[in-house]
Amino acid sequence: MRMGAARVSIDRRNLLGRLFQAAVAAADPAVCLPPHLPEAPKLSGGRTLVLGAGKAAAGMARSVEESWKGGIGGLVVTRYGHAVPTQQIEVVQAAHPVPDAAGEAAAGRILSLASALGLDDLLLVLISGGGSSLLSLPGPGLSLADKQAVNQALLRSGAPIDQMNVVRKHLSAIKGGRLAAAAVPARVVSLLISDVPGDDPAIIASGPTVADPSTFAQAREILARYDITPPESVAKHLAAAEVETPKPGDSCFARCETVLVATPAQSLDAAGEVAAAAGYDVELLGDALEGEARELGAQHGELALRRLAAGQRVALLSGGETTVTVRGQGRGGRNLEYLAGLALALGGHPGGNQGICAIACDTDGIDGTEDNAGAIVMPDTLTRAAAAGLDPGTLLANNDAHALFSALDDLVICGPTLTNVNDFRAILVDPV
Repeated sequence: MRMGAARVSIDRRNLLGRLFQAAVAAADPAVCLPPHLPEAPKLSGGRTLVLGAGKAAAGMARSVEESWKGGIGGLVVTRYGHAVPTQQIEVVQAAHPVPDAAGEAAAGRILSLASALGLDDLLLVLISGGGSSLLSLPGPGLSLADKQAVNQALLRSGAPIDQMNVVRKHLSAIKGGRLAAAAVPARVVSLLISDVPGDDPAIIASGPTVADPSTFAQAREILARYDITPPESVAKHLAAAEVETPKPGDSCFARCETVLVATPAQSLDAAGEVAAAAGYDVELLGDALEGEARELGAQHGELALRRLAAGQRVALLSGGETTVTVRGQGRGGRNLEYLAGLALALGGHPGGNQGICAIACDTDGIDGTEDNAGAIVMPDTLTRAAAAGLDPGTLLANNDAHALFSALDDLVICGPTLTNVNDFRAILVDPV
């Protein structure tokens, strides 16, 4: 993992990297998945089929292959660049966060395979964050282009993930419990790595195998709330509301079981142990924080300054999924915007931030659509930016935080991690 060139506070810079590594390791499918594998079908004619989607899907599939006793096969779809070699479970790659034809084809195959299962069969479903975009099978009367247009608008709107996925479910032929409905009468066991605030299975990858409490009416309201005008075919589909997603209590879920195998809270706990061993008091700010990224960064900067003024040596840890309202033309990512907001808040107190440094990274290894997981902020970040002729405030206003941290060589670049429990943030406060 490259953490940028060493300049100041080498120990703290390295500790920030170790905290991130601990968070990722706690959600490694090779570690967290095997204890939750179900028993194979007891009857001799029963088959075990593995289907799945998400940024961690390939890693999860490999973990199943390494731990499963008996015959197995299936198909999972993951983001481009997140595949790993497997022997029995096919891995297909597709686009994220805007879906493409490869994801549409994979989702169609997954739905078809599930529909062919019988009463004695077991369907093992591997779900992780990113699965909503990767399972891009349009609902009746809709096209992939329709879904792409709506998805792009939602991504730029600043809508939180739960609201985005309400819309996605109601434009899909496979999400919102429809995969479980297709698998009847087979037994369905879903193993989930959570990347959403609150760990709600109905939100993770838009809940393809769990009941959906949301409605077409809510999907229409969300688009209106964010002033999104969808394609005419989408508007007609949502207005008609002909085939609702299966709701809680539906008989199609009678033989379904859902298990969370990794969560953001577990990763924060693992990082907290590393921080405590390094002599910090650990303050968990929450594993489900949301809101505009730059605003949350500014709030956390102010909090860190208060802890510094109080003479506390503390590690402030948090997780969740912030949002970015795109108004500029730059290259960003929500973790970079968070850190830029934090750095600017610290910079408002000359000399007061010398004991504060931070890291913010997406645990899947990719922050948005760039090649970095996130970045770090050190006490001299703004000083180095000024020396390089950079104006962080102007860059942030243009959604171009990537230009700031790239120029300072403070990006965290680790490549795909094969897991995804959302964003990890740590602020180290050391009284000077």
